[in-house]
Amino acid sequence: MSTKAQKKVAYETDYNQWIEETVKQLQDRDFEAVDWKNLIEEVIDLGKSEKNAVKSLLTRLLEHLLKLSYWEAEKSYNSRKWRSEIVTFRIQIQDRLEDSPSLKVYLESIHDHCLKSAIASMSELFDIPSDVYITLDEALESDLNLNN
Repeated sequence: MSTKAQKKVAYETDYNQWIEETVKQLQDRDFEAVDWKNLIEEVIDLGKSEKNAVKSLLTRLLEHLLKLSYWEAEKSYNSRKWRSEIVTFRIQIQDRLEDSPSLKVYLESIHDHCLKSAIASMSELFDIPSDVYITLDEALESDLNLNN
């Protein structure tokens, strides 16, 4: 079996082994042995994964801010839980921004889309004013008044 075919089999049949071998090859500077095609795909996927994670966190954060602000029928039962989840989402977003500050630019670019998604999903549960707008800074501010 050729080296190229062996690399493909390892990647497709034992992902963890492939990672360990790739790390060792890179550490040993054995660049000819590296499965570059799959390694490049994995690095690209890592970037997509981080972006998808912050997009999901931002959407969930906005949903919970909307719940806390406008879902009066459930507020007395759920507001403490929503506040806790808001804090958790903010911490998770901030942690990712500390690790990858360039994701802030990405968050700014997707903010309006995430807000529209949050409004669309939450408006199925309760009424939301048509002019509601939560800025990215407001959403991420830990000192934003959550005692609505």
